[in-house]
Formats: sequence, C-alpha cells, structure tokens
Amino acid sequence: MSKTPADGSQERPGRLKQIRMVAQVLRQADPKALPIVAASAIGTLIVVIVIGLVIGRLWFFVPLGILAGAAVGMIVFGQLAQRAQYKVIAGQPGAAAAVLKNMRGDWTVTEAVSGNRNLDMVHRVVGRPGVVLVSEGPRNRVGQLLGAEKKRISRAAQQVPIYDVQVGDDEDQITVGQLQRHLMKLPRNLTKAQVGELNDRLQALPRSMQMPKGPIPKGAKMPKGPKPKMR
Repeated sequence: MSKTPADGSQERPGRLKQIRMVAQVLRQADPKALPIVAASAIGTLIVVIVIGLVIGRLWFFVPLGILAGAAVGMIVFGQLAQRAQYKVIAGQPGAAAAVLKNMRGDWTVTEAVSGNRNLDMVHRVVGRPGVVLVSEGPRNRVGQLLGAEKKRISRAAQQVPIYDVQVGDDEDQITVGQLQRHLMKLPRNLTKAQVGELNDRLQALPRSMQMPKGPIPKGAKMPKGPKPKMR
C-alpha cells in the first residue's frame, strides 16, 4: 500500500512512475507512438556507432551513442505525449486555459475574464507582445465576447497592442495544439518593465465574468475564476 504523508496531502509519483503513466496514456491514444520513440532512439544510436566505426574510435562513440539515443528518444516521447494531451482535452471547456497556464516564458494568464451560459469564454494573457485575448467556442458566439472584452480593457491597456485569438474547430480558428506556437510567434512589443506595469493596470479592473444562467450542459465543468500566474 502507498504511504500517505502525515499532513494528508497526496504524495507525488516519482519520475519513472510519471513516465510510465504518460507512456500508458500515449499507448492508448496512439499505438504507433512508442514504437516511433524506440525507433528514433535506436536509429540515433546506430548512426553514432557507424560514425565511430568510420573514425576508428568506437570506444568513445558507443557511450556517446547511448546518451544521444536516450536524449532523442525522450524528446520525441515528450512531443508525442504533448500531442496526445492536446487530443484528449480538445473540445472540453477550459482546454485553451490549460495550455496557456503551461506555457514557458514570462506570461501572465487570467482565466475566464468573460463568458456566457454556453460555456464559451475568453482568457486574458499578458506578455511581451502585449495583451492577447484567447476565446473558446464557436466563431458566431465568441466574436461578441472578444469585442466586449477588448473594449473593456482598452482604456487600461492604453496604446498597448491587443490581439485576439479564437480556439475552436470553425474556419479561421486555431486548434488547441496550435495555440502555444501561435502565441510564441507574436512580435515582442514590450519590455519586461512595461509588461509589469500593464499587468498592474489590468489586475485593478473589476471582474466581468458572469455566472451562466439556465441549465448547465451534461458533463460540463464550470470554469474557474480568474487566477493570475505569479511573476
């Protein structure tokens, strides 16, 4: 039986156990994924060993090949696991917010700054590009939410660029898997100091998110209130 800490909190699994858990999920999502990981690692090992044979320093290139193969295998494993995760959460309320909160870099994410009874929502992201409003929901419903939120924050944002990104399955929308790459391609318009000042102004604004009225769709989860990421 697993031991529970004295404070009652759930003990985090070890690194190897986490990898096994992710591997199980990856195998279920894509049966070809793990063979691809193995092939990439073995292929890298073989290439490095062949180089060692040609150069005549096999004693050096064998351990180097093992390390290189393991590194390449883990990189491919991570990429495939991320794709599988995107595939699992795609279409669920809050999927875009989950991706935004796990982005690397100096980004401040405020979830569900605006929404409606259909669980369409808008998240606010502040970073070097400026302000990015990310919507979840059909194009014909989120346009009004994005417009209203942009108008609400425009005075506090002043001359800072405000971008809007729609996540969904409609035409001209991007998928959850494309969201992080899309934001990383935006131009860097602000310095770190300017980002901090902008965050302070926006955090001072009152919350506009309203609780949806009427019945909640079966199996849907309510989005959490705004929770800014610590800088």
